[in-house]
Amino acid sequence: MKLGRDSAGAGPIIAGFARGGFRVDDNIYTALRITPMRADGWSPPPLEALTVAALDTLLDLDPLPEFLLLGTGANLCHPPRALIEALEAQGIGVEAMDSRAAARAWGVLRSEGRWIMGALYPL
Repeated sequence: MKLGRDSAGAGPIIAGFARGGFRVDDNIYTALRITPMRADGWSPPPLEALTVAALDTLLDLDPLPEFLLLGTGANLCHPPRALIEALEAQGIGVEAMDSRAAARAWGVLRSEGRWIMGALYPL
């Protein structure tokens, strides 16, 4: 499936889904950590064990992102309360949704120039 958009934001954009993963540029990622600067595959822990440490490379942004766009897999699941509290203590919000919705939202939000980070669990 290919995702459409009216205008591109700067940096990596999730262009669609292929072979069970997220297509970014010429790469396909089963699970994805993404910032306005780069996209990387990752091996996420189970969602209930997700901590700030698992998002370390995302938090290297300067300035810090407005929020984490968290794709929780095939279905929306609530992230650990400790993760939300740790990120909010740094001034970073958390927006959780299923990973397909998060992939679509990434392009929309980046086209608006939003300074965000994303962590998407496998589809």
